[in-house]
Amino acid sequence: MEVTTMVHTLTPAAELGADIDDVARLLTADGERIADSVLDPWIADVDAAQLQALYRDMVVLRRIDAEGVALQRQGQLGLWAPCSGQEATQIGTARGLRADDFTFPSYREIGVVYARGARPSDFVLSWRGEAHSTLEPETMHSAVPQIIIGAQTLHAVGYGMGIQRDGADQVAVTYFGDGASSQGDVNEAMVFAASFGAPVVFVCTNNQYAISEPVRVQAAAPIAGRAPGFGIPSMRVDGNDVLACLAAMRWAAAHARSGAGPAFIEAVTYRMGPHTTSDDPTRYRDAAELERWRARDPLTRVEAYLRSRGEFGDEFAASVQAAADDMAAQVRAACLGAVTKPAMSVFDNVYAEPHTGIAEQIADFSAYLDGFAEAEGEVAR
Repeated sequence: MEVTTMVHTLTPAAELGADIDDVARLLTADGERIADSVLDPWIADVDAAQLQALYRDMVVLRRIDAEGVALQRQGQLGLWAPCSGQEATQIGTARGLRADDFTFPSYREIGVVYARGARPSDFVLSWRGEAHSTLEPETMHSAVPQIIIGAQTLHAVGYGMGIQRDGADQVAVTYFGDGASSQGDVNEAMVFAASFGAPVVFVCTNNQYAISEPVRVQAAAPIAGRAPGFGIPSMRVDGNDVLACLAAMRWAAAHARSGAGPAFIEAVTYRMGPHTTSDDPTRYRDAAELERWRARDPLTRVEAYLRSRGEFGDEFAASVQAAADDMAAQVRAACLGAVTKPAMSVFDNVYAEPHTGIAEQIADFSAYLDGFAEAEGEVAR
């Protein structure tokens, strides 16, 4: 295995919440294209059409997210985990993958599953409590978004080791947050991936907060600096720069695909909204911090760059807005049009084959429902 290195880092004494500019970057917050000798070769093929497509993806993603929040506030969804502000991290890294690579996202990676081909209903039916999941992993090449913090990193390593033993050249990609980086599962996954040279890309979305705890509470040094200690090369990129995120994923995926083992990306970004719709971020962060990050918006910097090149006109802007509105309408229709399944269907597709354990649970739940039937009449089964 080649010697592991860390491409961008901060000094150990850095203030992680403030020193956010020591990252790999290709677009400044003002939309100025700057050079980076490491990243530039990985996006040499990106033309105006591809850049416009990345912008369109981010706008659509932001619209899906806004619709999810609105549906939850209207009582149509039980919960929603907003991703506003993190569009560049999700779209840039996801678009850097091949269709046959396999992703293992967390619950906030709405943009990753969008990029993998999720249908409008896939974004809302689980949060509405209508299904365990509606995603089709075999079709999308993406696992069901994981709620358990960090658990998906172990799944990705297992999948990556399977790829390795099949002699194939796909990569497994797992997404997790800065809070999850403190979990044992994530560290165990990195040990196994490095020890067995598994083709896995770890993407840590550092959005500055693990619910209400700022990143400085759980990391005395940049999170990307941990990976070389496991024997994994890492890169710390501007997570609000979609070009940098695309380049970083292409670098990491090529490394893993070559047989050189896992790679690690820390995308430094910010969660503009609450942790979930049950959270109130005004209780643990101030308005000035929010405004500083608003000025680093991932969408406006791409728009500024496209305008500077004469590639952002009224017709293009209208087509993007129409695409976003259409997707939002489809998401809303899928939510409001959902038909609640019979209660006993909760056991469908849990196991491939029947067994005594599930039979006992079915009998117990059936008896439980009978109690309601006696009191209120027959219930739907």
